[in-house]
Amino acid sequence: MTPEVAEQRRGIVALARDFAAREIAPHAAEWDRARAMPREVLAKLAELGFFGMRIPEQHGGLGLDALTYLMVLEELAAADASVSITLGVHNSLGCGMLCRHGSALQKTQWLPRMASGKIVGAFALSEPDAGSDPASLRAEARRAGEGWVLTGTKSWVTSGDLAGLLVVMARTDTPEARRGGRGISAFLVPGDAPGVEHGKAEDKMGLRASRTTGFVMHDVRVGHEALLGEEGKGLAYALGVLDQGRLGVAAQAVGIARAALEWAVKYSAERQQFGRPIKEFQGIQFKLADMATRVAAARALLHETAQQELAGGRRAVQASMTKLFASETAMWVTTQAVQVFGGYGYMRDYPVERLFRDAKVTEIYEGTSEIQRIVIARGLFG
Repeated sequence: MTPEVAEQRRGIVALARDFAAREIAPHAAEWDRARAMPREVLAKLAELGFFGMRIPEQHGGLGLDALTYLMVLEELAAADASVSITLGVHNSLGCGMLCRHGSALQKTQWLPRMASGKIVGAFALSEPDAGSDPASLRAEARRAGEGWVLTGTKSWVTSGDLAGLLVVMARTDTPEARRGGRGISAFLVPGDAPGVEHGKAEDKMGLRASRTTGFVMHDVRVGHEALLGEEGKGLAYALGVLDQGRLGVAAQAVGIARAALEWAVKYSAERQQFGRPIKEFQGIQFKLADMATRVAAARALLHETAQQELAGGRRAVQASMTKLFASETAMWVTTQAVQVFGGYGYMRDYPVERLFRDAKVTEIYEGTSEIQRIVIARGLFG
C-alpha cells in the first residue's frame, strides 16, 4: 500500500467516525424506538459519498477498496447498526450486482444515481418459503413480447419500500422443466414499477430503524434490458455478491461488539459496589479482557479476508468463516456487556440492551451460522 492510499484510508475512516459520533450515535436510541431513521441522515451520508463507496469513479462513486469500505461500515455500526446495514446492502448487494454483471447501458442508467444516493438499491432473493434454500424460490419471470412479466412474492428485503431499484431473482425456467438454481435469473426492477405492491415494515427485535419489508409483484412488466447478465445465472450472481455482503455483516458485527465493549469498560469504571468501582474486581476484569480479545480477533480476521485475493470456493469459505466468527463474537460480547451492566443492562434506558438485540440478526441474515458452517465444512473436503 502506498502512503497516499494509506492516508486516504485514514481520512475516510476518520470522516465516518466523526460523522457517526455527531450525527448518528446521539439519535440511535430514539430511532430504535421510532422504528425509523430520518431521510436527512441518509442524505448527509450521500453527500459524503458513502452511497457510492464500492462504485467505480467513472460512474460517480468513490471506488474504495474492500478494506476501507468495511472499516467505514464498522464505524457506522458502532453508532447504529441500522445505518450500517442500510448502506451495506445498498453497496455490496444492490450496487455489487450491477458493477459485476451489468451491461454498459445498465451501469450508465443506474450507477450514477445510486452513487449519489438519489436511488437506494435493494436485493430481493428470499421468499416466505425460500430462505436458506434460495434455489427453491418461486417468483417467476416469463417472456412477453419485447420484455418480461414478473410475478411472485419477496420477503425480508432491506430498504425494500425505500428502494428506487430492486435487484430481483426470479425463475425463468418453466414448471414443466425446472432446472433448480440454474433456472433463476436476475432482473433490475424500478421500485415504483406498476404492479409492485410493497408490504408493511416488519416489527423486528433489532435493527429497528432499518426498513425491512416484503413486496408482491402483480404482472410487473419490464423491458428486455432489465435482465441482468445472462439468463439462468441469477442465483450464481446472487451467491457471488453474498460473499461480499457477508463481509459487510461481519464488519457490522465487529462494530456492534466494539460498541458493547466500550460501554462496558466505561460503565465498569463508574459503577460502584462494595465501596469500589466494579472494574477493580477480577471477575469483571477477566470478562472485559475476553471481550476485548474476541473483538480484536474478529476484526483481524475481517481485515485479513478483505485484503486477500481469493477466487471461487476459497473466497466463499473465507467469507463464511469471517461472517460466522464475527457474528457469534458480537452475540457473545453483547451478552457479556449486558451482564456487566447487571439489571441496568436489561433496561431500554441503557445502550447495551439495543446492541444485544441488534447483534442477534448478524447470526441469521445473509446466511445463518448453520449455513456458514456447511459452506466451511464443504470447503474442507474440496
